[in-house]
This record gives sequence, structure tokens and C-alpha cells, in this order.
Amino acid sequence: MAIVKYNPFGELRSIQEQMNRLLDLAWQKETGEELKEGLWQPPVDIYEDSESVVIKAELPDIDQKDIEVKIEDNTLTLRGERKQEKDLKKENYHRIERYYGTFQRSFSLPHTINQEKVKASCERGVLTITLPKREETKPKQINVEIK
Repeated sequence: MAIVKYNPFGELRSIQEQMNRLLDLAWQKETGEELKEGLWQPPVDIYEDSESVVIKAELPDIDQKDIEVKIEDNTLTLRGERKQEKDLKKENYHRIERYYGTFQRSFSLPHTINQEKVKASCERGVLTITLPKREETKPKQINVEIK
């Protein structure tokens, strides 16, 4: 292993990056999204098509049993925990940039969602929640007869 000279400004840079992430989270908070306490917030993509609204959350290295998805009062809540390896001591790390500990994110759901048919799956560290739209809210195609 190479000997690396200690640079105290590296620690300050790390603290600055963490503060920037926290400020970005606060400034990018969208309407209807509740920001709860927690050590970190997993990034999400939210998109919509004619059939459903889909939320994808990045949750690498999180055991599925440590993820909770709940809908209550038209609010979808993701909650969980990324656990740090117990075998390694902090003094053995050269750098820790990933967040560990609990997280929680909440999103207001539109009334067009059929809450009874919501599905969630997790593959390759990405949690995908599919929120199907109610039949009466889906756009209907009307054929126009030409005479």
C-alpha cells in the first residue's frame, strides 16, 4: 500500500460536499414531497404514461427486508435503512462517501391512482413502484366515423 500524506483540506472538502448535498435536497424539494428526518435521501425518478405513474428509487446494498413501502392518506412513504458492514472499523476506511443509516421519503399521490393495485419490486438495487391509474381517469380513444 502506498503511503499518502495527510491533507486536512480533504476532510473540509468532504464536509463541504455533504453540506452541498443537503442544501440541494432542501432547494430541490418539490411541492407535495414531505422531507423527513433521516441521514440520507435516496434519489428517485418519477414518470408517467397513460396507464400508470412509476417511481424508481436507487437503493443499492439495502436488503429488501429493510425496505418499507406504505400508502396512507394519499401519501406514499418509502422507509428503510442501509447498514454499514460491522466487520470493518472506521479507522480501516480511507474514504466514506456513501450514506448509511435510516432514510424516509414521502410523496403525495394524485387521486387518479388505484391504490389497491400498486406493485413494488426491487431489482439490481433499484426499487420500482408502479402506481396504476383508475380506469375512469385513463384517456379514452374515441373513433370518429368519416362519412
